[in-house]
Amino acid sequence: MQRIRLRYTKRGRLRFTSHRDFQRAFERALRRAEVPMAYSAGFTPHPKVSYANAAPTGTGSEAEYLEIALTEARDPDKLRALLDESLPAGLDIVEAVEAHTAGLADRLTASVWELRLDGVAPADVGPAVVAFNAAETVEVQRMTKNGVRTFDARAAVASLESAETHSSQADRPTDQPCAILRLVVRHVTPAVRPDDVLSGLRAVADLAPPVPAAVTRLAQGLFDEETGTVTDPLAPDREAAATEPPTAGATAAATAPE
Repeated sequence: MQRIRLRYTKRGRLRFTSHRDFQRAFERALRRAEVPMAYSAGFTPHPKVSYANAAPTGTGSEAEYLEIALTEARDPDKLRALLDESLPAGLDIVEAVEAHTAGLADRLTASVWELRLDGVAPADVGPAVVAFNAAETVEVQRMTKNGVRTFDARAAVASLESAETHSSQADRPTDQPCAILRLVVRHVTPAVRPDDVLSGLRAVADLAPPVPAAVTRLAQGLFDEETGTVTDPLAPDREAAATEPPTAGATAAATAPE
């Protein structure tokens, strides 16, 4: 069995795709691309796909991850291209590597988020960022299936800063004042989401954007406590692939005629 790890995106209008909708679209793409999937046992077999820490519905993402198990070896780059062609534009498979290490989900311990606040002047977010970072705790409330829950949104935030430039959300209007926030959040329980941080900014500094924020996950991976950065979760697999000799199955897949 070969395991392939994929990084995919949710861009533009496809950011409103729910995780369940993406699952259905991805399984259809697997069938269209004729991927030799491994299936679970039992009365209702399903393809062996492991999803990891999906972004909330309504947020864009440049760094979503999943892992698939195959019964026959395939070249990861060719497989990536086939799957990408079979998915709608906006749900894009941008990277594929063969799994050579264990625990992909264990390496997703933090996320980098970009929050675009249309209608908010950049100068107005500075005091709010300072107030949030200076607070020991910032209690916010969120409606859950069990009712309203109160929790601390500050402890999970590794960094929050105002950014002068942005690299995403090009579909948003730019002729109005716009502030950009860059946020690094540790994955904790209960999960702290970007909208929880916005609620915290409203609580500590009365910062309330006139329109909903456009939120994009720029990266997720292992949080480096020394540097405060989020590392690439697929890097260990690339490094292992560079040092390991190719398996017989991988060699056959690479040399097989198209």
